[in-house]
Amino acid sequence: MVMKHILTRLFAAAGIAACMATVSNLTYAQQPKLQQVYADNTYQFTGVAVSAKNRLFVTYPLWSKTYKYAVVEVMPNGTAKPFPDAAMNSWKTGEDGSNKWVCVQTAYVDADDYLYIVDPAAPMLNKVVGNSAKVVKFNLKTNKIERTYRFTGTIDQSSYLNDIRVDTKKQVAYLTNSGTGGIVILDLKSGKSRQALQNHKSVHSDSNFKFVIDGKEFKKQGQPMKFSSDGIALTPDGSWLYYKPLTDKKLYRITTSALLDEKLSPQQLAGKVQDLGNVAVTDGMIFDKQGNLYLGDMITTGCCA
Repeated sequence: MVMKHILTRLFAAAGIAACMATVSNLTYAQQPKLQQVYADNTYQFTGVAVSAKNRLFVTYPLWSKTYKYAVVEVMPNGTAKPFPDAAMNSWKTGEDGSNKWVCVQTAYVDADDYLYIVDPAAPMLNKVVGNSAKVVKFNLKTNKIERTYRFTGTIDQSSYLNDIRVDTKKQVAYLTNSGTGGIVILDLKSGKSRQALQNHKSVHSDSNFKFVIDGKEFKKQGQPMKFSSDGIALTPDGSWLYYKPLTDKKLYRITTSALLDEKLSPQQLAGKVQDLGNVAVTDGMIFDKQGNLYLGDMITTGCCA
C-alpha cells in the first residue's frame, strides 16, 4: 500500500531498474539513472508490472472518491487506457463485483509473460464486497482472461489480498493478506487455495509500532492504522519466500517447501519461519535474477531504521 504518488513513481522506476539483469554487476558510478516512465498526480496508484515486451500496467485501489479506473495500460506516448476495457473498470457501489474490478491492489507478470491482477475487492479498506475477491490471470498475447481464481473458504470479509508472486515451474502463487494477516497459497492448476501462518507473529505488525508519514502518525478515524503481511518476494530459484508486515520493520522468510508441505502442523510450520531482523518500513519488494532483494522504502519520518 503506497501512500503517496511520488513514492509509487519512485518504486515503479526502481522496480523496472531492478529487473535489469546487469544492474547488480555494475559499480555505483555505472548504475543507470532512474527514469520516470509514468506519472499520475490526480489518482493514487499502488501496483506496477512490466511484460516481456515492455507493456506497462498500473493499478489503482478504490481508497477515496478521487478515482477513475482500477487497471490501466500505459501507452508508448505516456497516455493510459483502461485494461482490459472500460466495462471491467465500471463497477459501482451496490453492483455485483465478481466479474468487474472492485478495488484492485497490484499487478504482476510471471516468467511466462502472463499478467496477474489482484483484486481484494475491499473498497476504502473496508469489508470485501460479496464474493468479489479474486486474482485474474491474463494471456497477454490475446489480452483475454485465462482464468479467474476465487478464495471462498480461504479468506474472510476482513481480509485484504495484497501482493502476489508466482512460481511458474511449480504452478503455485503466493499472496499476502494484509487485512487479517497470513500467506495464501494458490494452486494455479486446480484453483484450490489455503492460508498459512495466520496466527504467527511474522504476518502481524508490532502493536507498539507507530506508522509515521511526514512526521505524523497515520490514522483512520482517529485510530492507528495497522497493516499485516504486505510486501512479498520469491527468490529466483523459488526456494525462499520473503515477506513482512507493512507497519513494522521486521523482515521474515520461509522455505517454499515448508509452505507447500500440507502435512506440517501450524506449530511445525511456524518453526520454519526465520526472523531476519529490522530493515525499514517496506512496501513492495522484489528479487532480481542475480538474487538481490530490492526493498521499496516508504521514506517515512521518525520510524525507520
